[in-house]
Parts: sequence; structure tokens; C-alpha cells
Amino acid sequence: MKKVLILGAYGKIARIVEKRLLDNSDYQLTLVLRHASRLDSLKNHNNVTVIEGDVSDKEFLTKAIANQDVVYANLNGQMERWAQNIVFSMQQNSVAQLIWITGSGLYHEVPDSFGSWVENYVGHASKEDTRRAARIIESSQLSYTIIRAAYMTDDTEIDYELTKKGETFKGTMISRSSIADFIIKIINDPNKYQRESFGISKPGTDNMLHHIREIEHDL
Repeated sequence: MKKVLILGAYGKIARIVEKRLLDNSDYQLTLVLRHASRLDSLKNHNNVTVIEGDVSDKEFLTKAIANQDVVYANLNGQMERWAQNIVFSMQQNSVAQLIWITGSGLYHEVPDSFGSWVENYVGHASKEDTRRAARIIESSQLSYTIIRAAYMTDDTEIDYELTKKGETFKGTMISRSSIADFIIKIINDPNKYQRESFGISKPGTDNMLHHIREIEHDL
């Protein structure tokens, strides 16, 4: 049985991962979120433990990570701070495998005009925060996998391609279901993806910024 700790367990991608792993005896899930009542519906599943807590609390985090096999971080906000706390707590517990979700543009690897749009959409200060967080993770001894996602949609299709760090980012869009599928692959075969940073997008979406702008306009 693989013990998987999910931080930010109420996030959209996290909930897709959780749904796919529920009641599978190969996994024991520990779900951490700030308001545990949001996942009350999962508490009756045999392989789920729901814990209320915050990654800003290093003491709580260190206890939560103890005896886990995988830490999957599905977070937003103060990413540099979260990375510092998670890396510290994992090292304290000798837990090695970290899956970290972030956005494209981490290494200025996204061609324009989508690359400039992402930087402006997220905000330069926020992007710099995510870059500092990534450097903390990449300079650690953890068996990390960083996932750099294109613009995320709620489409249920699973269709994606990957680019590695140092390669030009492909595409502009990706379904959360596709990201969840890749996360599960990493959980199941960590050695194949360890100490790597992957861009993820749907094939054939290189020139879809106009469509993304339409989606944003309709929100």
C-alpha cells in the first residue's frame, strides 16, 4: 500500500486524483485542507483520512508528513514559503517523493505571445514567487517532480504531451483531468519522473491564446 499525502486536497485537480484513487486498496490517502468539512463526503471511505490544517504551520506539517510515501502539493498563495516548509518537513521525516504543481513560464520557456500573456495574467511578482519556490525544491535532495501546467480547463478529456526543463514549452491549454492522470502515473512509477520538471499541455493547442481570451471574457 502506497501512502499518499495530498496538501490542498480541496483543489480541483486534487479532487480528480482523489476520486480516481478512492477505495483502491493500493493507496492510503491522507487529505489535508484548511476546512476539513469540505471533504466530509470522503470520510467514510476505507482508504481516506481527512485532516484540517495549514501548510504555514511547520510543526503540523512535519507531523502530517511522517510515515508518508508521497507528498503531492496542490497549493497556491505564498509558494516560496510553502516550498520551504514542505522541503524542511519532508527532510525531517526522510520522505523523498514530492509532486509539485505550478504554472507554465517557470523558466521563461514559453514562446510569445502566450508566454507574455501568462506573465501578465498571473502577475510578475507571483511568477517570481513560484520561481523561487522551484529553486528551493530543485536544490533539495528530494525526489521531486515539478509539473508546469498550461492554461487549465475543466474538460474531462485526457490528452497531453510533456516537455522537459530546457525544452521550449508546447501548447497553451490543458485539462485538469490530464494533469491528474499524469500525477497518478508519477505516484505509481516515481523513478521514471524523479528530479525532473515537466511542462504539460494538450497537443495541437499552440495557437489557442485567442480561445483562452474568449474563455476568460465569459467567466
